[in-house]
Amino acid sequence: MPQIIPIRDLKNTTAISQMCHDAKEPIFVTKNGYGDMVVMSMEVFHRAMYLNEVYVGLAAAEAQIAESRTIDAGESMRGIRERYGV
Repeated sequence: MPQIIPIRDLKNTTAISQMCHDAKEPIFVTKNGYGDMVVMSMEVFHRAMYLNEVYVGLAAAEAQIAESRTIDAGESMRGIRERYGV
C-alpha cells in the first residue's frame, strides 16, 4: 500500500530517508491535501528506470512485429555464423 505523507513531514529528513529505504516503493507527498511530489530511495529509482528501459524495448519489439520487420530464427543464425565464421 502506498505511503502518503504531508509536506510538513519533510522537515525530518532522517526519518523520511529511513521511510524511503524501508518502504521499497515511492512515497507520495501531499500539499494542502493534493498530490505534490514523490520521494524514493536510489534503489527504487534505479529499479524503476531499469523497468522503464525494459518496457521501451518491449514496445519497440512489438512495433517491429506489427510492421512485419522480423526474420526467421534459422535465417538469423545463418547470418550470425557467416558474419563471425562460427
